[in-house]
Amino acid sequence: MEIIGVRGIPIIKPGDDVAETICSAAAKQGLRIEDGDIVVVSQTIVSKAEGSIIRLEDVKPGVEARITAERTGKPPEVVEVILKQAKTVIRGRDAHLITETKDGWICANSGVDISNVSGGDAVATLPKDSDRSARQIRRGMMKHTGKDIAVIIMDTSGRPFRVGQVNVAIGVAGMKPIFDRRNEKDLFGYTLRVKEIAVADEIASAAELVVGEAAEGIPVAVVRGYKYIADDKALGKELIRPRRYDLFV
Repeated sequence: MEIIGVRGIPIIKPGDDVAETICSAAAKQGLRIEDGDIVVVSQTIVSKAEGSIIRLEDVKPGVEARITAERTGKPPEVVEVILKQAKTVIRGRDAHLITETKDGWICANSGVDISNVSGGDAVATLPKDSDRSARQIRRGMMKHTGKDIAVIIMDTSGRPFRVGQVNVAIGVAGMKPIFDRRNEKDLFGYTLRVKEIAVADEIASAAELVVGEAAEGIPVAVVRGYKYIADDKALGKELIRPRRYDLFV
């Protein structure tokens, strides 16, 4: 397997064509997109292209946002945006605010991002439908390159009971996000019962090692050599654990 960062991608503006921008940058660095590549895209540039950027000076915090801001130490304008993006607040403790987004993702701050947006005076919200965004990028790149690829949109996520963050898939197109190995036999003939591998999350985390989270300026990576299971109808939402199986509600 190879993980290749796509360099030279400019600062994305609302209305920019993400697929065309990636293809152009890849061509300039001599990177040819090939059949079977997985193109992993940072959520922030997708949100920017779709106009999911909110200037904090335009936000008027409500009473709940101000109370929550006092408790968490977050700016009330940021809290207001977080609450607007949330279906429900799962936990709030010290500076931590864990929410369920309207799409069903459980994450910190409804996925609202301040880093790599504008220096602190604006925030990026998650794409309105990350699976749809992934499909659009995939269609655009396949049209430009003539190659059959998969696309993952990734975002940073904390993990329960573990320190540190990893990148996970929030949008998927062209591949099954889960490799279901249930009913296979192990080395000793035991039948696997619960083995479902979140391959889209693992690929997103691997890509983050190249993309980075600070000033690297590489918001896209091409993962080459992994034999994924192609599926034009697969969704990133398949990675969301159904509430009936949540042991901690």
